[in-house]
Amino acid sequence: MKHLFFFYSLLLAATSFGQFTHADSLRGTYGDSRNWWDLKHYDLSVTFDIDQKEIRGKNTIQFAVSELPETGKQELQIDLQEPMILDSVLSGKQHKKLPVRKDGNAYYISNVVNSEQNNEITVYFHGKPRAAKHAPWDGGIVWAKDHNGSPWVSIACQGQGASVWFPCKDSQFDEPDNGVVMHYTCPGELVCVSNGTFLGKEVNNLKQSTYSWKVSNPINNYCMIPYIGDYVNMHEHFTGEKGNLEIDYWVLRGNEEKAKKQFGDAPKTLKALEYWFGPYPFYEDGYKLVEAPYLGMEHQSAVAYGNGFKNGYMGSDLSNTGVGLKWDFIIVHESGHEWYGNNITSKDIADMWIHEGFTCYSETLFTDYWFGKEDADKYCRGLRKNILNDRPIIGPYGVNTEGSGDMYYKGANMLHTIRTIYGNDSLFRMMLRKMNADFYHQTVTTQQVEQFMSKELGMDLSKVFDQYLRTKTPPTLQLKVSKRKVKFRWVNCVEGFNMPIMNGNQKLVCTAKWSSYVIGTDHPFNLNPNLYLLKKEQK
Repeated sequence: MKHLFFFYSLLLAATSFGQFTHADSLRGTYGDSRNWWDLKHYDLSVTFDIDQKEIRGKNTIQFAVSELPETGKQELQIDLQEPMILDSVLSGKQHKKLPVRKDGNAYYISNVVNSEQNNEITVYFHGKPRAAKHAPWDGGIVWAKDHNGSPWVSIACQGQGASVWFPCKDSQFDEPDNGVVMHYTCPGELVCVSNGTFLGKEVNNLKQSTYSWKVSNPINNYCMIPYIGDYVNMHEHFTGEKGNLEIDYWVLRGNEEKAKKQFGDAPKTLKALEYWFGPYPFYEDGYKLVEAPYLGMEHQSAVAYGNGFKNGYMGSDLSNTGVGLKWDFIIVHESGHEWYGNNITSKDIADMWIHEGFTCYSETLFTDYWFGKEDADKYCRGLRKNILNDRPIIGPYGVNTEGSGDMYYKGANMLHTIRTIYGNDSLFRMMLRKMNADFYHQTVTTQQVEQFMSKELGMDLSKVFDQYLRTKTPPTLQLKVSKRKVKFRWVNCVEGFNMPIMNGNQKLVCTAKWSSYVIGTDHPFNLNPNLYLLKKEQK
């Protein structure tokens, strides 16, 4: 059976970069209707009618004016995807109905600015949101039943965007600086779990319960997720780099014993990734694993878990080395996104390798911490069989489009290659920790990450990034080997590509011009296998 991540890569490979629509630009561009206002807070209320598969609610959006828009361009863009319906928009405390202009899934609201710092609108909406076809890859809302026949509802919307179910500023560029509050109403016999800390539960006369949750930190729209079901809670504490971290496990009734055994990988993951990346970024909001009706997602402080309480990826090893069966893939990978994806977020999804490349590499780093570098190297190299080299990892900007699915395995192997040529694991670790500190709770670009790594490692990595991220193939090393000497050079690479190669742990300068190395009994030539490259060897 093909791995589902590989299936995801094939889906991306079948999608052309060449054709984009007006709707793609509306979603992907951070233009005149978005760039003048700074999102501060969401207060989201949603009622779920499970029988009718409908939702209704309101979202109160607070924002500040970052730069006053030109006269005639004072429209604020809110996104809500069809078939959802935007009912009305009211201004702040005056509750005055505001004029709205619709263009596809984008709504342009006028007369919204009252001051530079404190502005507020409330958007009312209802409808039948898009149902997920194959969550989480082809996402939307999931209306499911658990093993006991009870309703089980959640949402997975990375890629589609949170506007698939509620009105929001649907761009990764801007996150609510002051967090969010969410109120979810569901049938009274069910529980609703979400991100952050629990504020309380209210029961109404319709036998419904409203569960309120608060996130104190900035959060991606697509991470704001309810989980509705017959949940049971288990709780523990983790002593980490910033003190006590509250850990909660929410699983379906009847799965408690499985979870107690399997979820031991959660504190182990936090321990290993705090070592490599620095403190868990959301101590104020806690950490949760929540059983979900799909494989998994990196929902901030409420990680979706659907791996069947098995080690590996649904019981298999993505590296085919056996190493990946030593731990639960979903716990490690999705928790790794708390640092890369949630703490550090790409402004444009064209740069999603920042999320997926580093997080895929977190699997190698977890393995390194708990099982040693030999297993870690083996695991990372084993992932290469999943690389397609079908198109560039970085996608086109401004049209809400990701690059190749190679952002996972090729991205991880690019980072492992950089670590190998750098040659100092301790300082490489310090660079990763400093990255998460310097870009703490920020949205960033590829250029910022590239420049940061080059500066901190003291290496000009620009051509390395150009080759691995902006072309579809890894560099090709041409070799001429004789008994006494090996000659080598880079071919079929970006102009100026000059990444050194490693003869074991010895660094050798390599460019587009021939270089040579004299072979001896005490100094053989053994190309370090941790470098991800293509070899073109001739005698």
